[in-house]
Amino acid sequence: MPSSLQSRAFGTLPTGEPVEAWTLTGASGLVLEAITYGGIVTRLLAPDHNGSPADVVLGFPQLDPYLNDRHYFGAIVGRVAGRISAAKFELDGKVYTLAANDPPNHLHGGPAGFSRRVWNATPVERPDGAPSLLLTRRSPDGEEGYPGNIDVSVTYTITNANEFLIETEAASDQPTPFALTHHSYFNLAGESSGSIADHELQIESDEYVPSDECMALQGRLAPVEDGNNFRHLRKLGNAIPSLHRNHGDLYKLRDRPTAAARLVHAESGRLLEVATTEPYMQLYTAAALDGSVVGKSGIAYQRHAGVCLECQEYADGANTPTLGDIILKPGQPRRHTTVYAFSCLPASERSSTYGQQ
Repeated sequence: MPSSLQSRAFGTLPTGEPVEAWTLTGASGLVLEAITYGGIVTRLLAPDHNGSPADVVLGFPQLDPYLNDRHYFGAIVGRVAGRISAAKFELDGKVYTLAANDPPNHLHGGPAGFSRRVWNATPVERPDGAPSLLLTRRSPDGEEGYPGNIDVSVTYTITNANEFLIETEAASDQPTPFALTHHSYFNLAGESSGSIADHELQIESDEYVPSDECMALQGRLAPVEDGNNFRHLRKLGNAIPSLHRNHGDLYKLRDRPTAAARLVHAESGRLLEVATTEPYMQLYTAAALDGSVVGKSGIAYQRHAGVCLECQEYADGANTPTLGDIILKPGQPRRHTTVYAFSCLPASERSSTYGQQ
């Protein structure tokens, strides 16, 4: 299959601003579609063990549902991904108060964060010919209450090895909190197939950050316990009932493992391996989905219809820098890389190694 990069109109915002969709077709069968609104990945087609593709991310077929989406399907999330406790932080002697859009906390950059902004899209030419798209925007000083102008770039690439490669870079003219993530909901059986209870998950982590009943981080590391221990492959249907609020925790990743996490669906044979330079991974089991939104195939998304593996820095680092300094400083650009690599299990592993947990 030849690789390609194509664009089309995806819709128009109420302001009249056009939104484009870009399709990246990889040489080995992985196909991604992303729109300039929020950098949202709207489709991700991955082949199964028979070579048959399925769309493995939740989302919508048109622009309008994304404009009112409160689940951040497939989006670039920032300036800060996750929750800032009590919706405020102190920096250089000044207290900044942010929108408490997840009361009493500030969530995912605020009600008009990066996921609700239009990004500029530019094709990238790579020596290997893999389709690649550069998304850029300037976040102005004061946007959503944050100080400083930030120039941000996010590059999406579909490699010849069926990897979805995400490269981010940011620079600021003032000290400011900054921590992006990618927020796709994965279902390796296909986005309309229902619960991810039959998926198995492994996370290379020995420690996590406890959170309170409002999911605010508690500013300390704790050893993983039986209920949230994913050091070995574990079936999500067995694990979810023991997770805090059935939601999932923020895990401190081991230093640079080959794969920070593995997600397996034995029936289709699909394997997703995640590698990242980020220090943390937020597991989210789509606990807030309740059947009120209808996805691309006309099927309502019920609870646990997908799983997010959000590679990120420590969201509340402005308040607890000992767990992660997220202050972006002038003259010190910040770069990170995350890879979502898709492959298929051999038949012997589909029937024995996997599917038995």
